[in-house]
Amino acid sequence: MTQTPHDPPLRILIGCDTFSPDVNGAARFTERLAAGLKQRGYDVHIVAPATSRRTAGTSTEVIEGVPMTVHRWPSWRWYPHDWLRFVWPLTIRRRARALLDEVKPDVVHFQSFIIVGRGLAIEAHARGIRVIGTNHFMPENGVEFTGLPANLDRKLIDAVWREARKVFALAQFVTTPTQRAADYLERCTGLRDVLPVSCGIRASDYSPQLVSDDPGVDQRLVFVGRVTEEKQIDVALRALASLPPELHVGFDIVGGGDQLDRLKRLAVVLGVSDSVVFHGRVTDEHLRRVLSEGSVFVMPSIAELQSIATMEAMASGLPVVAADAMALPHLVHDGENGYLFRAGDVADLTAKLTTVLRQSQAERLRMQRASLQGVRVHDIDRTLDVFEQLYHGHRPKTQPADASNEPR
Repeated sequence: MTQTPHDPPLRILIGCDTFSPDVNGAARFTERLAAGLKQRGYDVHIVAPATSRRTAGTSTEVIEGVPMTVHRWPSWRWYPHDWLRFVWPLTIRRRARALLDEVKPDVVHFQSFIIVGRGLAIEAHARGIRVIGTNHFMPENGVEFTGLPANLDRKLIDAVWREARKVFALAQFVTTPTQRAADYLERCTGLRDVLPVSCGIRASDYSPQLVSDDPGVDQRLVFVGRVTEEKQIDVALRALASLPPELHVGFDIVGGGDQLDRLKRLAVVLGVSDSVVFHGRVTDEHLRRVLSEGSVFVMPSIAELQSIATMEAMASGLPVVAADAMALPHLVHDGENGYLFRAGDVADLTAKLTTVLRQSQAERLRMQRASLQGVRVHDIDRTLDVFEQLYHGHRPKTQPADASNEPR
């Protein structure tokens, strides 16, 4: 349903609470979605929090190599968090009305029901504009940054989910990256018919080095993601310290976050600091190089609604050892392209890593090829095909990108 020169292009307004230069799954998905739609001939506008007072306003930004119109609303830094900014909630509906008057979109697609998406959804629905909603958020991951007493966490989470139901009810279609994430959203909100649509990646951007190309001697674990508590990177560090020393294993941790200093101290305490490289936030080129040079990708997180980082690792030809939690079993098929371990269990993770690190070249090559095969269903073009159909008001004729990759 790609636009042709004879069709008036749909104007898509994408609203989000996190966007470039933020580095997280929701922001990366929105960037790739917007750039892909723009390349297909759609008129794409983004609305997101400004990164500072100086950046507030409307301008052309280059996203994924594609120029597009980005509307930045004044925002405030949430200081308990290392990067989160938010638009003042009391202004959101007024700002939404003004932007809808200016842009006159055919479709509003919100990526978060919290602030920006909420305002846009309410005002767009009132005007009869088609609304699509996508969920990338687990309130359970945000309570540590509220500053509230722990005994109020459950009440806050329940209140957030009640608000989510109200906002998503305004959308003609609701999507989330995986079937497990769809089941989770339906269970928490009472919504029905949530569509699993993969965030998608372009696998051709990555450079797998199959084991037969360069057997090597030393091996390296790789983790990519936000360095935050729910990622449970400490579990991976403890597993690294428990690996047989004759394996000579290093560990590359790519990403920034509030737990970085704590993990560096833990590496010293565990006696593995010489084996660990904390890369921090890096360019896409640096990330791809680290993945290509890695041996095994480790994802100990318990809070993944999909895990773009794991898909990037698979596209780089890496076996994956991941926690058996949330949506990770959609990507990691035990014994095929890696192994699942009991979440939080250092001994189980150590055992699974040891199994992969001691594989024969033939067995490693089999897992690498399984990763490359498994990521094909998550091609970004397939994701774009599905959203094009939704934007035109049609249920997907093509199968939602996650549905054919169920855990076995």
